[in-house]
Amino acid sequence: MITRTVKRAAALVVAAALMSGCSSDDPAQAKEWQQDYCTKLGSWQDMAHATTSSESAGAPDVGDTESAGHAVIDASKRLDRAGLEHGGTHILDDTANAVGGDIGAESRAVSYCDDSGFETLVRSAG
Repeated sequence: MITRTVKRAAALVVAAALMSGCSSDDPAQAKEWQQDYCTKLGSWQDMAHATTSSESAGAPDVGDTESAGHAVIDASKRLDRAGLEHGGTHILDDTANAVGGDIGAESRAVSYCDDSGFETLVRSAG
């Protein structure tokens, strides 16, 4: 009985993983997800850099910047699940580290957008 329960649980886990996984087989869908990611990365950059710049008059609220950070991390999770990384990138790790203040990770995330054809949606890191 325990073996049957374990087998059922394993089957459910596998089915859930397959159903929740995203497919990168559709090039149009892949480009849409990449564009969404790069748009969110650019928005987060604008807010994060406005908050840290000396011209902080009219800077976005810290909560808004955090919300934008969460949105770009969520978008990077979709790219990661769909296997849309390229050139050995680790888009989820780089994005999370960028939101945490790692300039090198931000630069790699920006490079991902550049390589994907969405360089106008982001700015250089730093």
